This record gives sequence, C-alpha cells and structure tokens, in this order.
Amino acid sequence: MAYFPAFLKLDNKKILIVGGGYIAYEKLEHLLDFTSDISVVSLDFSNDMMELIERNSLHVEKRGYEKGDIKDFAVVIVAVDDIPLQGEIFNESKQYNCLCNSVDSVDYCDFIFPSYVKKDDLTIAISTSGASPAMAKHLRRYLQNLIPSGISEFLQEMKNLRKTLPKGKERMKMLDKKAENYIKTWKESN
Repeated sequence: MAYFPAFLKLDNKKILIVGGGYIAYEKLEHLLDFTSDISVVSLDFSNDMMELIERNSLHVEKRGYEKGDIKDFAVVIVAVDDIPLQGEIFNESKQYNCLCNSVDSVDYCDFIFPSYVKKDDLTIAISTSGASPAMAKHLRRYLQNLIPSGISEFLQEMKNLRKTLPKGKERMKMLDKKAENYIKTWKESN
C-alpha cells in the first residue's frame, strides 16, 4: 500500500504516546520538532525518555494503557511490543477519530513516520512506504548535506514577500523566478 504524503498541522492537537522505551523515545524526539502538546503513558520509562519528558515538561503517567485513554487525543503513537494491545488501541482509535501509529505494525497504522530533514521552515520527508526504512534514513542523510546553509534566511525573505505583495499571477511568477535563481546560484557555487 502506498502512503499519501501530507504534512499535519499539530496546533491544538493533543498527542498520546503509549510506551516509554527506546522506540517511544525516538518518536517523542521527532514529535518535539513540531509540537509539545504530548502526553506519555507507560509502565516503565528509559532514563533518556524521562529526561526528555522532564526537559519539555510533558504530562506523564506511570501505568499501563487503559481503554478510553485516547478519547481526548487527535493522534496516538503505540510504541510497545504487545501486538494484541496495538490492535486494541488501533481499533479503539476508530471510535474517537484518532489517528494511530503502531510502531512496526503497518496493519495498525493510519500513518507512518517518514524520515525527514528539518531546518527551520524547511521540512523534507522521505518514505519508502515501509519497504526500506534504512534506505529512507540514508537518503535523508544524503539530502541533508545538499541543503544550502542560507536556506533559512531565504525562506524567511520569501515568507515576508508572500505576506506583503498582492496575490496574483505576477507575485507567483516573481516568487517562482526568485526560488529558481536561488537554487541556480547555489548550485553554481558548489
């Protein structure tokens, strides 16, 4: 199955992570690039996970998952090895219209985590639809090295122009040409 690439706006969307081990830590680390409205429920927590939770003042409950825990959440990440529990949470998520990701169980996922590069306003996502996460990771590293060092400043300038110039074809053409020239100039200097 192919996944539709989309970027979710997580403002005002609560996220629940079920699990406190290494994989839960990785997912939390990625989510914190985009939001801090995250709660975590787990019987046990790794030291790294607790440090990240405390550093970001996240809501945490040291206990097992209980039916109904996801009712107030828009997204749930199930990072536990208990496959039957993953299935239960996934099925329950349908009751609450909650998007669910069960780590390493594509049958219990509404979405997957792509490998990504984030540099201020620029986010590039890479996915192999689960065929090879290793390839996605290495492609991410490759692309990361290609991004111009001044991209953040350029994107801020483009954002300001979009806000100040009147909408229409002329603005679109001017911004397109500006982006094309930026890439062309950057490629020539490398």
